[in-house]
Amino acid sequence: MSTRQKIALALMAIAILVSGCRAEVGPAEKVGQPPNILFILADDLGYGDVACYNPESKVPTPNLDKLAAGGMRFTDAHSPSTVCTPTRYSILTGRMQFRTGMGGVFTGAGGPCLIEKDRLTLPQMLRDKGYATACIGKWHIGMSFYDNMGQRITDQGIEGVQQIDYTHPIPDAPIHRGFDMFYGTACCPTTDWLYAYIEGDRIPVPPTKKLNKDALPNHPYSHDCRPGMVADNFNHEEVDLVFLRKSQDFLQQHVKTHPDKPFFLYHSMQAVHLPSFPADPFKDSTKAGPHGDFIFEMDYIVGQLLKTLEELGVADNTLVMFASDNGPEVKAVINMRTAHKHDGARPWRGFKRDQWEGGHRTPFIVRWPGKVKAGTTSGQLISLTDVMATCAEIVGAQLPNDAAEDSYDMLPVLLGKQGDDPVRKYMLQQTNTLKLSIRDGHWKYLDHKGSGGNNYNRPGLKPYALKDTDPRAPGQLYDLETDPGETTNLYSKHPEIVKRMKAQLETFKSSGRSAPARNSFF
Repeated sequence: MSTRQKIALALMAIAILVSGCRAEVGPAEKVGQPPNILFILADDLGYGDVACYNPESKVPTPNLDKLAAGGMRFTDAHSPSTVCTPTRYSILTGRMQFRTGMGGVFTGAGGPCLIEKDRLTLPQMLRDKGYATACIGKWHIGMSFYDNMGQRITDQGIEGVQQIDYTHPIPDAPIHRGFDMFYGTACCPTTDWLYAYIEGDRIPVPPTKKLNKDALPNHPYSHDCRPGMVADNFNHEEVDLVFLRKSQDFLQQHVKTHPDKPFFLYHSMQAVHLPSFPADPFKDSTKAGPHGDFIFEMDYIVGQLLKTLEELGVADNTLVMFASDNGPEVKAVINMRTAHKHDGARPWRGFKRDQWEGGHRTPFIVRWPGKVKAGTTSGQLISLTDVMATCAEIVGAQLPNDAAEDSYDMLPVLLGKQGDDPVRKYMLQQTNTLKLSIRDGHWKYLDHKGSGGNNYNRPGLKPYALKDTDPRAPGQLYDLETDPGETTNLYSKHPEIVKRMKAQLETFKSSGRSAPARNSFF
């Protein structure tokens, strides 16, 4: 036996021994039977859009309020990015998307899938531990479509959609990235050029005609709908109800056929991304216009998913997480402030795309009966990248060092074991233009000038532009403890803090990770 073989056998023996020791005090004893996991992701829902986060909200959200009353409500939770695609990549990989080098978002038939083929994903990790995994709704992390010559389409506009050969399977659909089943859309369901449902890795009903926008509602929240190609079974006003039925079907079928097998359901909504097209039962359901009605429909869907868990008798052993992929859309917030005195960004500065808090501070609610104490609130700093490491700890999965590089285990916080001690000292944030920021406790450093996203010289945004209190500074530093509205740039007043935080940011960029390295023998 060679020396290398002896070393390998010794490492394997140590790994087995360590694994055995961990099993005696590991997650199984902390949490008991592995729970079912339901992760509900709203789209462009602001911190101030949810009543239990904003007492001045003009839109009732009774089901989210009830979810919070039955679990833990986080007040310092953040989407990894200020826009859709990078946040979704980061949730499903535990890794910041800027590390891939891609900026912006997908809008049509463009791809390929941003999640690399060999990268461990959240659903794959759970599937390896015996879970059934399903993704229903908006994907938006890229898919590869092919023309009739077998060439991958790169045009993300309507011309790209018109080139698709629907006899070709999609080789990098969600079912090729850890999910057992998928039903949903490639990009933003009612915004982007491809208006068709994908089932598995096929589009069973291809889009054959150009969308007639004149047949859709016309109001201040209805104009973000590109004139793409639409399938006969695709109704822009019923997308979220279709997703709801598909998720309910999955839950009912799974519990009926595999009652002893845990499930992971990732329910990724269209709501409340513009255009705001509430379904007929929800029109005029609030006093806050079409967007308020759409928020109310979103809340209803949450309630129906929770009701389904109850009816199937699995609610008590299901970990439910709810969040938004980023802050609220500019036009939605401005119109709602003016017309209905409702502020979806309250109490933060900024909107979707901005590095300021309004762009990424998100509602995050966790319910887990018997494990997470009901009616609790946590001020722990948390990123949605942390879902993966937390789930790994819950199910007893050992993450390798080349996975979930920006994910922290928050299980002690959920179980009430952490107290006030922070799990995270640092947290990274990114915009759609790949601008970065870093948190260190109450300090926040932005490695750029301005918002990092929206242009505040535009007419609609000019009224919301704040005076630059340090115009010569190349970046921004805020003390969120004393200045949560990020009104006073302290960059030049605290050069030592800027230097330290910028150095830490550069370390996280060059090292490829912001979470601590893990003990891994393979």
